[in-house]
Amino acid sequence: MEKKQSESIRNQRRPKGIVSELTINLLHLKNPWITAFWSAMFPGLGFLIMGSYIKGFLLIIAATIANSMGHINQAIIYGFTGQAALVKQVLDTRWLLFYVPLQLFATWSSYQLTVDLNKYALLAAREDSGIIPFKIGTWDIGFIEKRNPWVAAAWSLLMPGLGHLYSHRIPTSFYLLTWWLGMAYLAHLLPAVHQTLLGNFPQAIAAIRPEWFLYLVAIYPFSAYDAYVNTVQYNILFDQEQSRFLIDNYQNPKFPMPQ
Repeated sequence: MEKKQSESIRNQRRPKGIVSELTINLLHLKNPWITAFWSAMFPGLGFLIMGSYIKGFLLIIAATIANSMGHINQAIIYGFTGQAALVKQVLDTRWLLFYVPLQLFATWSSYQLTVDLNKYALLAAREDSGIIPFKIGTWDIGFIEKRNPWVAAAWSLLMPGLGHLYSHRIPTSFYLLTWWLGMAYLAHLLPAVHQTLLGNFPQAIAAIRPEWFLYLVAIYPFSAYDAYVNTVQYNILFDQEQSRFLIDNYQNPKFPMPQ
């Protein structure tokens, strides 16, 4: 019976999700304005929310290179502090003209992708599509279970990427951890935190490198938000899969279902 059920799930036109050894990807309704917002914060983040890893990683890498080479973050800091002359001095317009199309494309494309996938999510819900909840692979074992979304958010706040590791979204976890460690090192975050804990605030301000610290401003809240939302949706998917399994295998077909 389980073999037939697995084959029927694989043959479904629009499955609700898929469990692999590296991640759990699923269809669920998302607010397109939220994905557009995260893409505007930094190109590629909106695609990570949608589970479109390759597009997200490519955009993040390209935007990071363009931002760093063009000194865009540094120019933003000077602009907010009213130092217009220094903005013109540090900003490389060649890289700025490369960064702006990336940000516009990422914002527009993530919005359109969310709208399209929301339609498929509705169709998958109407078709009552199933999902294979357990996958054993060479690298890892993937499965759906109930997890606490606040625990995922807490781990992400402790270090971005850990919450996604907790919820078995390994590609996002690997990238966020790598990105966080690299940017935190370049921003001299840990020496600044150390001096802050000791009460040496002038030393902390002197240690931090704000042009790299701005990257962390996007990474930190995104990781907590995305880990929390994913865990909530995985719990919903777990309940739906359990309900469908019990109905298919234990529900009397003659039971008068309420309308």
